[in-house]
This record gives sequence, structure tokens and C-alpha cells, in this order.
Amino acid sequence: MNQRDDTRKISGWLRMITYLLRHRAIGLFLFIGLLTTVVSSINPAFLSAQNLRDIAVQAAPVCIISCGVMLVLVAGEIDISVGSMMGVLAASMGIMVSASRAQLPPHVAIALTLLIGIGMGLFNGLLVAYVGVPSIIVTLGMLTTLRGLTEIIMNGAWITDLPEEIRFLGTGTILSIPLSLWTTACVLAVTMWLIHRTPIGRRIYATGSNPQAAQLAGLSIKSIKLFVFAWTGLLTAVATLVSVPQLSVVDSGIGVGTELLVVTCVVVGGVSVNGGVGTLSGVLCGVALMTMISTVLIFLKLGEHATYWSRAIQGLFILGAILADHWISNHKK
Repeated sequence: MNQRDDTRKISGWLRMITYLLRHRAIGLFLFIGLLTTVVSSINPAFLSAQNLRDIAVQAAPVCIISCGVMLVLVAGEIDISVGSMMGVLAASMGIMVSASRAQLPPHVAIALTLLIGIGMGLFNGLLVAYVGVPSIIVTLGMLTTLRGLTEIIMNGAWITDLPEEIRFLGTGTILSIPLSLWTTACVLAVTMWLIHRTPIGRRIYATGSNPQAAQLAGLSIKSIKLFVFAWTGLLTAVATLVSVPQLSVVDSGIGVGTELLVVTCVVVGGVSVNGGVGTLSGVLCGVALMTMISTVLIFLKLGEHATYWSRAIQGLFILGAILADHWISNHKK
């Protein structure tokens, strides 16, 4: 009898674990609540209005890019070039608006930055969808190429003379709320509308779930994949426009490591690396969790070691998310 009760308890725990892994947003929300409670009990300043605001502003560009990378993964592909894209976009924008360089009007520089982002995304998409090169190879090559291009553009120099109109994108406020958060909210709203209210959203999920069936149903797989890469390029440009002005300086190191952080947020948020599965709410929770962890490491006063711990934790979370996908696939009803 006791053995039967133990078996039922174990079975109950397994069902609960499977449920939380399947509904990742719920599990992450509970974990974030637990983490917040523990850290705030150690250091009450963690829940101060200023710190929560800083966390949100820090998360904004990551959240914006994650909305694009999420759709790439849902479509069955991957993009690890977004960090290097940020580098090129930041360098080119800095040169365009710098008083000592091109001195283009800010609105022209903003438009060109968005177009460059879309162009880089389209280039990735063309190679993946129409040439047939695996996305991991394409974006890995772009990661290296664009990082080198950033170094060439910057030539070891820094750009500090950004005009006030550009600085406002990262430091300005509307109704006492940072403009970067308004921008993030707009991106989230558009992405949610795209996923739930448009045919392209349903086609992206169908493509990632079963490409062969989607193609037999008459869907243009190539066009869908081209779109998700272009969308990611656009959102990377938007993220660059709201993040670079916060730094007040443009250098060749901007965007380094962003691709790993974004992929971590997306897969931890429940987007399957196999495609066809993922929710925006889960991704949002993933971004919140990873940003909070970075802040927690600072609050623990680890100094320069905080960066090393952050990278190690990101790797562990990616591995954990992949194992979670494997668990779910083996416990489907």
C-alpha cells in the first residue's frame, strides 16, 4: 500500500513538472516571484522603484530583439548574428549623426539605420530560404563578418558627439516613463497582433511545426522564412536605436554577447529549438528572469566575477531549456 502511495506521489510530481515545463510562462513567473522574495529579503533595495526601473530599461533592447528571434525559432531556424548586427548598426548610425563625421539629420539617420537592419535580415533570409544554406551556418558567418566590419568602421575610435535628438531615444521620457519602455510595449503589441491576428502568424507556426505539410497546404515556406529574418533585422535596428543612446558613446564592442543572451531568453521562455512552439508571454518571462539574474549578481557584490557567472548561468539555462523540451517530447499524452 505504501509503495502504491509513493508511486502516486511520484506520478503526481512528474505531472506537475511536465505541466510547468509545458506552460513555461507559469513556471517562470513562479520562479521570478521566488527569486524576488529571496533577494529582497537579503537586500530590500532590490525592490526600490529606481532599481525596478533600471531592470526594465536594461531589459528593453533584449526584449525587442527577442520578439524577432522568437519568430525565427518558431519557423524552425535560428539567428545568432543579432549581436554583430547591433555593432554594425551602432557604428553606422554613430558615423551618420556625428558632428565630426557625416552630420546627417537625425530623422534621416534613423530611417537609414532601420533600412540597414532590414537589409541585413533580408540577406540572412535569402541565403537560408532561397540558397538553402543552414541558418546556423549563415548567421555564424554573419556574426564573424559583421563584427569584423564593425571594427573596420570604427577603426579603434569612439563616437561621443551624438545629437540630443538621438540621445532622447534612449534617455527621454514620456509621462515619466522611459521612451525605451514605450518602444518595447509597441513592439510587443505589434508582435502579439502579428502572431494572433494575422495569417502570417499562423503560417510561421505551421512552417515550424511541419514544413512538408505546410508546403503541401500551399504555404510559401521561403517567403515566410525571409519575412522572419527581415523582421528580426528590423527589430535589431530598433533595439540599437534605444540602447546606444543610453551609453552616450559608440564603440566597436556594442552588441557583443547579445546573441547568446537573446537565445537564452527565448529558449528559456519555452520556444522550442525544433520549431513550431513558443509564446510571447513565455519569452517576456524569460527576458525578465535573465535580466533579474544579472542584477542579482551585482547585488551579491561579485564585482568583475558577475559577468563570468552570468555567462555560465546563461549556458546552463540553455542546456536546461533543451532538456526540458526533450522531457516534454517524451511525456506527451
